Amino acid sequence: MSPILIRPVREQLEHDRVIRLLQLRLRRKFDVAANIGADQVAPVKIGRLPLYPDLVLNSTGRGRKLAGLVEVETAESVNHLEAMAQWAPFGRARVPVSLYVPAGSAEIARRLCAANQVTTVEIWSYHTIGSQVRFTLVHRAPAPQASSRPGGARARSAATRRAKPARRAAAKPARRRAPVRKASRSQKRK
Repeated sequence: MSPILIRPVREQLEHDRVIRLLQLRLRRKFDVAANIGADQVAPVKIGRLPLYPDLVLNSTGRGRKLAGLVEVETAESVNHLEAMAQWAPFGRARVPVSLYVPAGSAEIARRLCAANQVTTVEIWSYHTIGSQVRFTLVHRAPAPQASSRPGGARARSAATRRAKPARRAAAKPARRRAPVRKASRSQKRK
């Protein structure tokens, strides 16, 4: 359960609306299950306890593997307690975690993620204009290094083997060509 036991009604409606929009948006790439409001239909087991992120993204293939988690926050729920209670366990999952926060709370969310060692792949901000909700990418984690992948040393050595012939070719001095001069206008008229 979230440390935010009771959200203001207006914010809860906004929260649920953003979840539904993201569910429709991500449905093209993933099989999406939503935990909206008190409906907890898609648990994710991280450690011993089942947790209920706002959106659970599964691959569409036969295996239906867990492909990612999405957590949507409101202005009330971007705080230290929420980061410790929900974001940190989601960040320990071995899947990409995306965080959606209101536009004014993006920098606070980034600092809370850094302070609580929460690894998020993306942090998005959202704001409402009339009846439309607009999303803006605020932060994207850098791509993982080759050494952090399993077999990273083998991948690096294969890459250096491929790069050696290119270095040898680059080491040979290139032939110098005589500069080509353009004919002046008076020479072209003759």
